[in-house]
Amino acid sequence: MSEPIIQTHGLGFYFKDFKALDQINLNVPKGSIFGFLGPNGAGKTTTIRLLLDLFHSKPGQVKVFGKELRENRVEILGKVGALIENPSIYKHLTGRQNLEVIRKMVNAPKNRIQEVLKIVRLVDNADKKAKNYSLGMCQRLGLASALLTDPELLILDEPTNGLDPSGIIEMRELIIELNREHGKTIFLSSHILSEIEKLATDVAIVDQGKILYQGKLDGLHQGNDSIELVIELDKVPEGASILKNMSYTISEENGRSIHIPIESKKEVAKINKALVDQDIEIYQLKTSEQNLESIFLNITKKLDQ
Repeated sequence: MSEPIIQTHGLGFYFKDFKALDQINLNVPKGSIFGFLGPNGAGKTTTIRLLLDLFHSKPGQVKVFGKELRENRVEILGKVGALIENPSIYKHLTGRQNLEVIRKMVNAPKNRIQEVLKIVRLVDNADKKAKNYSLGMCQRLGLASALLTDPELLILDEPTNGLDPSGIIEMRELIIELNREHGKTIFLSSHILSEIEKLATDVAIVDQGKILYQGKLDGLHQGNDSIELVIELDKVPEGASILKNMSYTISEENGRSIHIPIESKKEVAKINKALVDQDIEIYQLKTSEQNLESIFLNITKKLDQ
């Protein structure tokens, strides 16, 4: 097994007295699309800033390409492309002119501009002023800037944030293409669970500055093989009380339904009988395998207990 392209050990970070990160240990496999998943405020952007040497962890160590980041900063960051939050774009310049500004800063060859425009599908709009770009086009222009040095590793912080559905699909397709056809390892942070599920080969879940899970996406599902039962009924509070007395955990409760994880579909009949015996009308019972969102909620709830 090859050495991870990113390794961190014991990363911690404080904002004054607030502990933003607590013992973050990451192992990002080379060639992966690594999903760094967590709610807003979980510590994702802070971790990324440490990976790019914008913040400095005390204590903790960051190794990229097998080398210690602080001691090899220039060499390492020369092989890393990053898109952090909203890209900085000169709105009065065209897309091509924006890339020329960055190209001179990073000393990339001139022909690389046309190459990256083709990769991010902006060739037809390259000579339009950026003020006329959609948000999705601005994100792709930012990605093109990150690709100018032909980096081995791409670090993307919430790249689909704020995009409309078509923009999200375009960005998703680009990320997969960069990984599969251009050989880029991609470290991708997001709070959009469905996007991580469609993209990632590996995942780490972070909440309140702590890693709650790390490994293959398939392993996350295998380790959480329970079934979710959705019960539509007339008396939700009474039904919830009965289920709690039966030692079930309620994952969601609203005005018309209750969601609970169960181990087997055989439990459905027992639950139905218990509720009907208490004069509760059942409108519908349906089961589904837990998706990533349900798994994420169950994992983060364990942290709060």
